Amino acid sequence: MNAIAPVGISAAAFLGRGKHDTPERRAAADVLTQAGLPRAGVEAWKYTSLRALADVPYATPPAQVDGAEVARLLAMVETVSGLGDGAGRVVLVNGRFDAALSRLPDGVRVGTFAADPVFADWIDPRGDVGTALNTLMAEDGVSLHVDTDVDAGTMLLVSIGVSHDDAPISFHPRHRMTLARGARLAVLEATVGTGNYLHNPVFEVDVADSAHLTHARLQAEGEKASQIAVTHARVASAGLYDSFNLTLGAVLSRHEVHAALTGERACVHVNGAQLLDGRQHGDLSSIITHAAPGCVSRQTVKNVLAGHARGVFQGKIHVERIAQQTDGYQMNQALLLSDTAEIDAKPELEIYADDVKCSHGATVGAIDPDQLFYLRSRGIALADARSMLIRAFLHDVVHLLEDTRLRDSLDLAVEAWWNQRNA
Repeated sequence: MNAIAPVGISAAAFLGRGKHDTPERRAAADVLTQAGLPRAGVEAWKYTSLRALADVPYATPPAQVDGAEVARLLAMVETVSGLGDGAGRVVLVNGRFDAALSRLPDGVRVGTFAADPVFADWIDPRGDVGTALNTLMAEDGVSLHVDTDVDAGTMLLVSIGVSHDDAPISFHPRHRMTLARGARLAVLEATVGTGNYLHNPVFEVDVADSAHLTHARLQAEGEKASQIAVTHARVASAGLYDSFNLTLGAVLSRHEVHAALTGERACVHVNGAQLLDGRQHGDLSSIITHAAPGCVSRQTVKNVLAGHARGVFQGKIHVERIAQQTDGYQMNQALLLSDTAEIDAKPELEIYADDVKCSHGATVGAIDPDQLFYLRSRGIALADARSMLIRAFLHDVVHLLEDTRLRDSLDLAVEAWWNQRNA
């Protein structure tokens, strides 16, 4: 079954009977039937084409998977992240929850979408192509719930994709993270894999009053893989959603964040970095909606692009009329390591309130030759000098993440990426 044919999608081709045929799935099928995959001229997708995916005969993942390869990838995640020392972990293989590989964390109630296939009623299944596709195809995923005033510490959420003999597969997990009033949780989501596959996860994130959720994403998919990921987050009064997306893998990836600050003094961070080489294409897009007074949003995204890689940043801060005393900041910076690398940046502000402090900007450049000369003049080899400048460029953005343990995990991942690239 072709999961994402660009035109001619029929609801009957995807919707089963019983629990699979829901209003949400039918709405998603209708929008995909009518619009298909985004084409040139769709503003939100003007820099990222899904044409390469349109004719791929993606199939349902097989029931049997190479256990040795899964074990290798899981061990790699724990080594690179530094979180293999007994931290709780939830593991999915080809989009399916794997209880045998999971080590359920203390303080977190864990469920699965397969056992309770309910979609959040505050998310429009027709709102964007990633959500529509996931709503139509989702079969499993995990739900994480932290009760009132519980500090659940740090945990791993690992998604492993394995395709055999390059036979293309697709999986579409539906995840939910819910923090009750005053709860705290730090999650490192790591996505890795081998072979030809499409990973299309959607997260439903609900942060209640005074709750703090840290959500760091380490996207290290296989070199033939593609990822279309969407996060929908809503943050209540005095709550914090502190997120960071580190893009290292996949030949084609897009992470789209829709974050709404719905209570007074709510705060959201949507920071990230993309480190791309070869012909990789990475897209970070966001819409941050200020829907209550006195809220704060911060977004800084840095890109390091080499070879023929292409990075995309589209960020929008939307301030509703009620959202007086909004404080919103957005910045995108790109470091191009070759003449053939490309960055497309489109920061936006849409403001309907009059008492706000909002700013945005974008910069693009190469390594500063004066800084390089300074280091070389002190006896530092060229490769080491370049490495020092690139790592310094990335250091500030990674250290925007407030959770020190997850910050260290991302530092280790950046170091591993750099060492592998220069091996």
